[in-house]
Amino acid sequence: MALTTSNRKPSQIFLAGCLAGVFTTVIVAPGERIKCLLQVQASSGQARYAGPVDCALRLYREQGVRGVYKGTLLTLIRDVPSNGLYFLTYQYLKHFLTPEGQSVSQLSTPRILLAGGVAGILNWTIALPPDVLKSNFQTAAEGKYRGLVDVLRTLLREEGPRALYKGFNPVFLRAFPANAACFLGFEVALKGLNVIAPSW
Repeated sequence: MALTTSNRKPSQIFLAGCLAGVFTTVIVAPGERIKCLLQVQASSGQARYAGPVDCALRLYREQGVRGVYKGTLLTLIRDVPSNGLYFLTYQYLKHFLTPEGQSVSQLSTPRILLAGGVAGILNWTIALPPDVLKSNFQTAAEGKYRGLVDVLRTLLREEGPRALYKGFNPVFLRAFPANAACFLGFEVALKGLNVIAPSW
């Protein structure tokens, strides 16, 4: 049986994407925490950590596993629905862009790039507000926020609703080409695997 996702229901694709977001979060959350702390450190000019490894070790020594995984709930809120929408959008656009009488597997490279790029933009439309909240929470001084709702209230009070889309321009400039390339690679790999191992 050829490797494909075209015979799946939209709900199955969405839920599979959401589940992928859960698995991604488990791996990504500590790296996100460390990245955010190092970015804030670089912009402030105060070198508290010597690098990623030093940051991870110090977080673990000072706060334990909980300190390393701080912000995981917000990472889940960002990645679970946005991943579901990401994969669902891509599959929908592939079918929408397929000319009548042709198979989805015959979709041209420019159309794959378009579907992947648009899916990436929609992904970040959903993901950016929780990403902003996550970054604020992960880089705040210990005890500054009582939880997710407190981060949201504080940000809205101090900076207004537009603060939820901080970094909009660079994120969206990156989203289209990065995700277009990602899905093109995915499709090329699927076709290659179907040639090498058609019985999978």
